[in-house]
Amino acid sequence: MAVAAPAAVSTGAGQGKEYPGGLTLYVLLTCAVAATGGLVCGYDIGISGGVTSMDAFLHKFFPSVYRKEQTARGGGSQYCKFDSQLLTAFTSSLYLAALAASFFVASVAHSLGRKWCMFGGGVSFLAGAALNAAAQDVAMLIVGRILLGIGVGFAGLSIPIYLSEMAPHHLRGTLNIGFQLMITVGIFSANLVNYGVDKIRGGWGWRLSLGLAAVPAAVITVGSLFLPDTPNSLIRRGYHEQARQVLARIRGADVDVADEYGDLVSASEASAAVRRPWLDVLGRRYRPQLTMAVLVPFFQQLTGINVIMFYAPVLFKTIGLGGDASLMSAVITGLVNIVATFVSIATVDRLGRRSLFLQGGCQMLVCQIVIGTLIGVQFGASGDGAAIPKASAATVVAFICIYVAGFAWSWGPLGVLVPSEIFPLEIRPAGQGINVAVNMMCTFAVAQAFLPMLCHLRFGLFYFFGGWVLVMTLFVAAFLPETKGVPVEKMGTVWRTHWFWGRFVADAGMDGRAGNRDSAFHKGKDIAIESRSRPV
Repeated sequence: MAVAAPAAVSTGAGQGKEYPGGLTLYVLLTCAVAATGGLVCGYDIGISGGVTSMDAFLHKFFPSVYRKEQTARGGGSQYCKFDSQLLTAFTSSLYLAALAASFFVASVAHSLGRKWCMFGGGVSFLAGAALNAAAQDVAMLIVGRILLGIGVGFAGLSIPIYLSEMAPHHLRGTLNIGFQLMITVGIFSANLVNYGVDKIRGGWGWRLSLGLAAVPAAVITVGSLFLPDTPNSLIRRGYHEQARQVLARIRGADVDVADEYGDLVSASEASAAVRRPWLDVLGRRYRPQLTMAVLVPFFQQLTGINVIMFYAPVLFKTIGLGGDASLMSAVITGLVNIVATFVSIATVDRLGRRSLFLQGGCQMLVCQIVIGTLIGVQFGASGDGAAIPKASAATVVAFICIYVAGFAWSWGPLGVLVPSEIFPLEIRPAGQGINVAVNMMCTFAVAQAFLPMLCHLRFGLFYFFGGWVLVMTLFVAAFLPETKGVPVEKMGTVWRTHWFWGRFVADAGMDGRAGNRDSAFHKGKDIAIESRSRPV
């Protein structure tokens, strides 16, 4: 028989339909294993900046940079000693490869599921780590980085979607941020490895640093084989009974999942009518989600965080810290990154996304201004001269840590969480593919441009990123609705009731699903009433 679903009222303030079920051990374990894919991404971010500050690595692969560094120690420009397009190509080639991969990973996720995307990414990570560890020339290094980049493209698209689809809606933020937590753990682990191997005699420590990326790669490769695919993906591919079993297991054995399962089936049926997701995502009804999928990763990279995390040891060497001190400072910032991410995990589903975005943005803005001013006062515009005093260097490191903390509980995890939870099922892989592509393109651009910008803008580089932090904070305040506590299948309500985005989606009458008019929007009111009958 058919039973009418109870009406749900949304004011666009983060309210949504409630499904039964809480945090089970099974869903916790599956999300934890999936999130370990972030270890590889984080390890690579931390390791690349560390090895490029090692004299043995520079001497073998980038001798011109090594010579400039030696000259700077004698009183040359501190700003320009690492300026080399070949060196930045080594770092940023990964992100160009991830950008290219993101355009076809969505199709793989759509047809094969999220699980096998994670497995494919792990295999690519393993190959890239092996090639980098055995590298004999720059070409081998860059090919290895390209393979790592393909792995990042697969992981960056599939894992956030997997976590958002597996998690109970009221804990989606907490579990999704597990991916960002693993990224921070990976960065911290890389910084510890760099600090340790730099003391190895014989100049081969960099090989160990690059090769150890195979450890987290093996974890996600093997772990993904034991993971179930998400109910959303299973239904989309026709495995209805298996999807019901997985949903019952992740929500709890004593929980009635018929209501949630019915919504997933309805969403899947609507999504099946979408034959051209890459074109449909450009339509007016998806304008809010598309805007966020583009601007959130764009802004995230222009916070300047990758400048800090890619090149932390290089940056600390630039302000006058010695080799060991610069690597240890990078270890400290990595530890701050982890601790602050736990703050986000604890608060994201209580305080909401907007509060963390706004607070973190203000904190980062102040730090960028202070850091730029301190470096400018010490080095001036030319950058010539001796290293800055230890007290001043320690102050710069302290404000960098405060900056990293602000990022780690705001734009870091939320830049991944928000795009992964806002797209309806029919365009979710395509939307996340666009998000990953923009992220990788901007990361590539920033990584490629940072060292030349540091050489030419000098301390003004921090003011440059500070200006962007101000822009993105104002954007969030005006245009990003709150999404905490809203099931992904009901996310359309937050857009319909938003003061600006409502004009784009109101006429579509959709609840996150194209062509599925199972809700009514009352014009002139900020109330969406959802009512639908479905078989039980």
